[in-house]
Amino acid sequence: MEDFARAVEDGLKLSKRLVLPGGVPPPRPPAGMERTVSAASASGPDPRLLPTAPMAYALVTDPAAVDTPDVPSYQPYVYGDLDPPALIPLQMKEVDLAVDCALDAAHVTLRARWWLHCITRSRDSDVRLVVPLGEQGSILGAEVTVGRRSYNTQVIEVEDHTLEKHAKIESGGLLQPHLFFLTIPQVEGGADICATFQWSQKLLYDSGRFSVDIPFRFPYFVNPLPKVFMKKEKIQLTVHSGFSKEILLQGTSHPLKEKSRQGDKLFFHHEAIVENWSIKDFNFSYNVYSGDLSGGVLVQPATLCDYDDRDMFCIFLLPGSGNRKVFGKAVVFIVDTSGSMQGKPLENVKHAVSTALSELVEGDYFNIITFNDELHSFSSCLEQVNDKAIASATEWMNANFVAEGGTDIMHPLSEAMALLSSVHDTLPQIYLITDGSVDDEHNICRTTKTDLSNRGSRSPRISTFGLGSYCNHYFLRMLASIGKGHYDAALGTGTHGSCLFIMIRLYVPFLLSFVLAMGTVWPHDSIAC
Repeated sequence: MEDFARAVEDGLKLSKRLVLPGGVPPPRPPAGMERTVSAASASGPDPRLLPTAPMAYALVTDPAAVDTPDVPSYQPYVYGDLDPPALIPLQMKEVDLAVDCALDAAHVTLRARWWLHCITRSRDSDVRLVVPLGEQGSILGAEVTVGRRSYNTQVIEVEDHTLEKHAKIESGGLLQPHLFFLTIPQVEGGADICATFQWSQKLLYDSGRFSVDIPFRFPYFVNPLPKVFMKKEKIQLTVHSGFSKEILLQGTSHPLKEKSRQGDKLFFHHEAIVENWSIKDFNFSYNVYSGDLSGGVLVQPATLCDYDDRDMFCIFLLPGSGNRKVFGKAVVFIVDTSGSMQGKPLENVKHAVSTALSELVEGDYFNIITFNDELHSFSSCLEQVNDKAIASATEWMNANFVAEGGTDIMHPLSEAMALLSSVHDTLPQIYLITDGSVDDEHNICRTTKTDLSNRGSRSPRISTFGLGSYCNHYFLRMLASIGKGHYDAALGTGTHGSCLFIMIRLYVPFLLSFVLAMGTVWPHDSIAC
């Protein structure tokens, strides 16, 4: 993403050529920010130039095309082309955010209107739309209208590799796992770009509180002139808890008003004329009060166009606030120390593992395994958590987290499962961190699946975390699926934060198993997991 930030930096420099309606220059940064941005530029592109809300950019290859659409600024002519293109952030005229929360997911619809304020009307430019997705976000679709032209996304066949590669490069795709982009070709200078994006993301749950966090922080340079454009901000929120329990509102980042309540559904609304667009993410949190375990079943009938005419159902459970037995944890961290992990990646992983160890409590067990061409363990058995053991583990990591050699994943996986087979009345978990790829992925998945099946209910959950773009992320995702664990990845510099986040998620209570009987209770009608 450094190339992206550098292109935006170049675009902001180009936009200084503009003289907007009224004969005034483009919006300037808040007091003090210009100095810090300049200082950051000296050491590389400023990470604050990366999108923190849905954005639109003009892809500029010819600097001579940069001018105000209506009133020429008569700037000196610029010769030459830009390769790679500069990205000039477009000013936004309108934004409408609708969030529909149901159970553990949020369905987000965002509508926005930008205008190509930086290209003269006699020229055109491609426009790139970029949408940052929230927690475990997944893009559902996009529709864009420019004048009489309209565009929308389509799901393509994975088997058609030629079509997939063309669509990804030319029209859109993922810049990062949580950053979707779409390119609109040949937009005339001064034209409006109206876009609607839909995506889903997970609600966060912690200690009985549900919360949703939507990327909604717009930088200063997307604010049009207040005397020329009236900026209207609109937010709609629907909360469908699914529980016939009392819902307690905890907090919101924006001033929402409750419109109505219908059973377990709540409707909120916010609409205002604002001087500047939102400078903070949209956040909303609430509690579903329940002193005991509660839940329910939701049934969704099949749609008319669905080739599968069977109904669907969803079972959900809320642990409640009552006291009940909590199982201890037995965690084995498997860390890749091959040569490619040298430097900051391995240092960040060491800090993340150290922090995760500090979250364990007395009664838990742990061990650490490092691997490259060889395998090294902190201990020959699982260690009970106490201050002395944690201190010894930290010293051991400082001495043994040395990057060298190749990558052999199967051996440490087998060792970790053997270690976890010795403990009882705990939740066994394996956490694998690697930045490499191996040649025998299919054999590893097949062998792991067999081992877990043979261990039955005592099989550990396997979570994986991939570092960098050269890692086999598909393999790690499959391994986590086989192990009924979590998968996550860090493609950039945020390894420590992302790695720590998924580790802490492992310590959140989860449902260990359940049996579901449908209709007459027969063995083949029961589903267990």
